[in-house]
Amino acid sequence: MSISNKRKILWPDCWGVEPAIMGVINLTPDSFSDGGLYVKKENALSQVDYYINNGVSVIDLGAQSTRPGAKYVDYKEEIRRLLPALKEIRTTYPKVLISIDTFSSNVARMALEIGADWINDVSGGREDDEMLPLIGQAGCPYILMHSRGNSQNMNSFALYEDVVNDVLEELQLGTKLCFRKGITKDQLIWDLGLGFAKTTEQNLILLKHLEKFCSYGFPLLVGPSRKRFIGDVLNITEPKDRLFGNAAVVCRCVQAKVSLVRVHDVKEISQTIKMASNLWD
Repeated sequence: MSISNKRKILWPDCWGVEPAIMGVINLTPDSFSDGGLYVKKENALSQVDYYINNGVSVIDLGAQSTRPGAKYVDYKEEIRRLLPALKEIRTTYPKVLISIDTFSSNVARMALEIGADWINDVSGGREDDEMLPLIGQAGCPYILMHSRGNSQNMNSFALYEDVVNDVLEELQLGTKLCFRKGITKDQLIWDLGLGFAKTTEQNLILLKHLEKFCSYGFPLLVGPSRKRFIGDVLNITEPKDRLFGNAAVVCRCVQAKVSLVRVHDVKEISQTIKMASNLWD
């Protein structure tokens, strides 16, 4: 599929009714909670099948670990990891929405040409000057995430005068840059960047003020899944054991009318959303 002509923007069927679910599949050996599980395309395809049968709306494929301390690989290695699974998933499930978690324009271009639908960029365009013009050309949805620094140094940038206003201001600046590069408002999704250059307390403050971020007219994505701040609150070191804390955050997202939650535990979170949506109708 060429990206020379702008494509139709595709959204989940439940958009605007309740939070859609983005299911995480890490095609990396070193991701913080499931590194190595889906390196083989057969395992990735099996997980996609499970996700689809349990309420997922978007599959988020990532071949570059962005956890704190992770070492980046070059785009050629990222493509090598991504390509087999992406091709297999696109062929087997032609209608499922596929998001690519990358900050490389080379990876994004390749993925969009094969048939990916969205680009999810944790750097907000900071890592690669060609990313935003590419998204403008392609016309696809783009997740603009708030972050500072990179995987090696992000924790040193968790310094804010007012974390809510500072993150909001930086998202607005990123949005203006997107517009200058040819991206339109209807392509953008905002992401608070939970865990990226933010302390546990700062993450909690942001979650308490979700309505403020939702009020700016952009769909809001929240990605709390298995993250350290949940482990800090619950005193749970193993990421996979943080399900109930994650479900509590998702309930808060339902209450605030967040558009999209990015999670690993799709079946359990789908049930959480269904129940919470009936409580906050």
